[in-house]
Amino acid sequence: MPTTRLDPIDRKILAELQADGRMTNVELAKRVGISAPPCLRRVRTLEETGYIKGYHADVDARELGFEVQVFAMVGLQSQAEADLSIFEERCRSWPLVRECHMLNGEVDFILKCAAPDLSTFQRFLTEQLTAAENVASVKTSLVIRGAKDEPGVPFDILEERLSKSA
Repeated sequence: MPTTRLDPIDRKILAELQADGRMTNVELAKRVGISAPPCLRRVRTLEETGYIKGYHADVDARELGFEVQVFAMVGLQSQAEADLSIFEERCRSWPLVRECHMLNGEVDFILKCAAPDLSTFQRFLTEQLTAAENVASVKTSLVIRGAKDEPGVPFDILEERLSKSA
């Protein structure tokens, strides 16, 4: 279902839930300007159609003892679809890999990793990642600090684009 099938209230619901997924349905309904029962029906429809994929807590990795965050740029020997799929599946099985994205260009994949300390990450790097079948190269960059970590999409840009096309 393309975004043009979403009406302004659906988009407001998505924007509000993206900012705060814990609010009650009554609060959400008040914020988007409708009553609670139709708001709940809309949320359920947005969930069923896949616009809302889930609800998550934004946990502080460093507070939980995960002091090391690393981006790993991975080059594979083969980019055949079967080999790409095997690597993606392997990434899903590694707990330290928190995100895995296939890229266009010199690097095949970028992985976002979180580890409690540098030695844990180094063990993962040498014993699992670089030792994995089909991995030709790995370049890593240690995160010093994050300046922005914004989930989801910029709804103000979406609304601006939709108003210009209307």
